[in-house]
Amino acid sequence: MSNSEIDILKRALAREKAARKAAEKILESKAYELYVISEQLKESNSTLEKLVKEKTLELKGVFENIIDAYVVIDLNGDVIKMNDPAIGLLGFDNSNKASNVFSIVESSEADNVENAFKRLLYDGYLTNFEVKIKTKSNIKKLVHVNASIILDDNNNPIAAQGIVRDITASRKAEDNLIESENRLASLILNLDSGIVVEDENRKIVLTNKKFCDLFDIQDTPESLIGMDCAIASQYTKKLFADPDAYVEKSNDIFKNKTTILGDELTMIDGKILERDFVPIITKNESKGYLWTFTDVSIKRGFRKSLEAQRQKYRNIIANMNLGLCEVNTDGIIIMTNQSFLEMSGFTDAELIGKDAISIFTDLSEADILVEENKKRNKGESNSYELKVKIKSGEERLWLISGAPHYSINGEIVGSIGIHLDITELKMLQLQKENLVIELEKSNDELQEYAHIVSHDLKSPLRSIDALISWIKEDNKDKLDEVSIENFKHIETTLEKMELLISDVLEYSSVGFSDQEKNLVNLDDVVHGLIDMMYKPDHVKVEVLNKLPILTGDKTKLQQVFQNLISNAINFIDKDQGFVKIKVEELPAHYQFSVQDNGMGIEEKYHDKIFKIFHAVNKSKDSTGIGLSIVKKIVDLHDGKIWLESKPNMGTTFFFTIKK
Repeated sequence: MSNSEIDILKRALAREKAARKAAEKILESKAYELYVISEQLKESNSTLEKLVKEKTLELKGVFENIIDAYVVIDLNGDVIKMNDPAIGLLGFDNSNKASNVFSIVESSEADNVENAFKRLLYDGYLTNFEVKIKTKSNIKKLVHVNASIILDDNNNPIAAQGIVRDITASRKAEDNLIESENRLASLILNLDSGIVVEDENRKIVLTNKKFCDLFDIQDTPESLIGMDCAIASQYTKKLFADPDAYVEKSNDIFKNKTTILGDELTMIDGKILERDFVPIITKNESKGYLWTFTDVSIKRGFRKSLEAQRQKYRNIIANMNLGLCEVNTDGIIIMTNQSFLEMSGFTDAELIGKDAISIFTDLSEADILVEENKKRNKGESNSYELKVKIKSGEERLWLISGAPHYSINGEIVGSIGIHLDITELKMLQLQKENLVIELEKSNDELQEYAHIVSHDLKSPLRSIDALISWIKEDNKDKLDEVSIENFKHIETTLEKMELLISDVLEYSSVGFSDQEKNLVNLDDVVHGLIDMMYKPDHVKVEVLNKLPILTGDKTKLQQVFQNLISNAINFIDKDQGFVKIKVEELPAHYQFSVQDNGMGIEEKYHDKIFKIFHAVNKSKDSTGIGLSIVKKIVDLHDGKIWLESKPNMGTTFFFTIKK
């Protein structure tokens, strides 16, 4: 190696050595710096650890003392941590690691919760989320949730935390409030009164259709909101009979701001409105004013009509001939009319406020009035007779018809009695009863006398008839034909005389029989009668329809048909005669008819033939009493009898019998 090469090598080694020394010096310097930095880092770490510890304690204090329920869950919904309010709200046990928030969600909310959790993972937060849950105690609740995602060092979501609030009660209260507001708004809109609610600045807040109708406003209620009521008053004043007074009064009411009820307004069309004004005060602060307008025209009309009717009936009561007296439930007289005062002899001042029982009755009659007043106080109406003593001391008999008197609320507040003095009427009734007794006695005596007279009259006739028979028998060979014929005339006359006496007795007996009325089958009676009666071969008797069953005296009803059928047969002058019997049902009676084709009766005799001894066609078998007996029997059965007849064409007798 040459010297030059050696020198170059030495210089290189020297430079390397110098560089090494410089590097060592630099390294020493850097090591020191690193040491300093290390010490600084240690100091910083100590400070950071202290700060982290402080913040951890601070967060722990916040977590433990937060009022709302606070929950930390993993991404599967399992609870990592929760505070005491959360335990109380959700019903979980903080030591139960298997608690999962998704398990307490209502099944109907599953899709809602799934979508919300996706938004939480995507956005990193979730606000104002509401969900229905069922706690571990099976209590249904509505909760409000605000949540956020917890990230790791790489910003990956690892958990979620949230504040949960129970809004079950507040939501129910809110719903109830909304429902109440809706009901109130609906009520106001549909009220039969016009409503205006204005704010403290007299701007319309709410009104209804009835208000628009009353004031002839074509706009909708909604379009009036915000309008100034003072301006509205100027617009609507033309509708009132006194426009300026309406505006002035409205301004005064608003100025005074005191409640006004029942203020009457008259409109130019005659309609009457009733106005109310009520300030709306909340916590001593004015919130607005309520005006109501009600159409009371019909009510006022009714009131006037009612007052007119009241005055009318007051005049009737005051002037009617029946005494009227009103008492309260204790029997104290409240009101009387003029007729009652005249009946009693007292004045109004002497009766009002006094006890009716003590004034008008003595001990023997007081109990009656007490009992009758008790009945009326129980709501019963009654009618009774009462012996009273009027002011003059005279005893009178009153007929009292009483009824309970009710208040507007339907409570019995007393009674009203109508009084009629029946003293004279009662005396007449007693006289009538005595006369009836005497008449019955006289009728009995007359009936007995009629039988005696009948017997006494028939005895001589029978004696004469027997004597004539003996004379004829003793002198049958001595009497000529003229004498025998005369004796026959005498016998015929005696028979007719006996028949007349029997008919007179029968006529007088009709109406005095004690026989009771029973059900009578007239169809059986008449058919039996027809079978028993004598009928000439040329006369046909028939019943055209079925006769009814009715209540009556069977014997007397048989007499009616027997007389009418016998008369019809006796006076048939045709070669072929008929008697037809028929019935027709009327609402309250049965109408019977007996028709024949005999000689007929002239119209001038139609009324006379029913009178005793009035026979149109005399015959040996007729006494002129038969039709009189028929009429009397028909009268006893609440019926009437009449006839239709023309000479030579026949006669039809009609009569009715009550059902």
